[in-house]
Amino acid sequence: MAPSRAGGPAFPAATLCLALWGSVAHATELPAGFPPPLVPASNLSTPEKIRLGRHLFYDTRLSGNRTYACATCHRQELAFTDGRARAVGSTGETHPRSAMSLANVAYNATYNWADPRTVTLEQQALVPMLRRDPVELGIGGRQDEVLDRFREDPETMAMFRGAFPGEPAPVELPHVVDAIASFVRTIVSGNSSYDRLVYRGEMEALDATARRGMRLFFSDRLRCSQCHAGFTFSGPIRFEGSGDIPPTFHNTGLYDLDGAGAYPPGNTGVHGVTGAATDMGRFRAPTLRNVAVTAPYMHDGSVETLGEVIDLYAAGGRGDGRASPLKSDRLAGFRIEEPEKRDLLAFLASLTDHDFLTDPALGNPR
Repeated sequence: MAPSRAGGPAFPAATLCLALWGSVAHATELPAGFPPPLVPASNLSTPEKIRLGRHLFYDTRLSGNRTYACATCHRQELAFTDGRARAVGSTGETHPRSAMSLANVAYNATYNWADPRTVTLEQQALVPMLRRDPVELGIGGRQDEVLDRFREDPETMAMFRGAFPGEPAPVELPHVVDAIASFVRTIVSGNSSYDRLVYRGEMEALDATARRGMRLFFSDRLRCSQCHAGFTFSGPIRFEGSGDIPPTFHNTGLYDLDGAGAYPPGNTGVHGVTGAATDMGRFRAPTLRNVAVTAPYMHDGSVETLGEVIDLYAAGGRGDGRASPLKSDRLAGFRIEEPEKRDLLAFLASLTDHDFLTDPALGNPR
């Protein structure tokens, strides 16, 4: 067994491990160090579902006005983010939050920035389709119209029949959801320079600068890995055999508008779901894999560069947010010199998986 050097469990250190996801008859290659993700029994993966889901992911017919696809806000070359501070929907409405990376979301314990209720990809896939405030894909109330676009296309109909054999009406919204979720589970990133060193033993994969940065990242002084943990470098994850992992959200001291910890209205984190005062400003820790290509940063895109992110955490928050009574006790601040900051940035860059960003199997099939 290979030791986990990222705070996660240990898994076989093969170059690739073949895993049966959800005990299905479809084997999927996973990077070394990655366990099989959980797959709901109601939506076991098949090659046909994945193929259909990939086509739907890139299909603008899946928006009310035919202008947007899932891929519009989740661009492969940007690790399936969109490069915006805040996402913009198909009708031009600006979302209060940035589009999160889809890298390795098959392992998420929760989805979205701050919703403890959304715990499967199938639940998540419905959100951008049906949300009306703000509109994203904008098919709420227009489902039949949108589905008819696929029913009238012989090629797409054939893919639906192949993905859902024996179904008398294969083109239905639940099948769209299941297919997209099946494809998104294959959006796996695990071939960075860091991975080649840690899981494959390629000692030259990281240079001296990035190695020093890696030691800083996992150090007790910086404590980055306390929130960005495990092989996903993210918040809590689930996988086959992990058991029930409770979600975790953090207030990182970005705002304190009233001296009592208030965040901007309409963007208050988990508080927006629960209404609990203690949940004000609490958001999920996103993955740091491919973080060098996912600027700008934070839930609202309010930090432009990774260097500024490091400065913010070193200061223990931003502006008045540093004194917020609701700030996580993990945000205590730390000392870091400029040469160390360069080392840390080099390590974060080493988490970029260039093959993932260009993999034709994840790209637009058209």
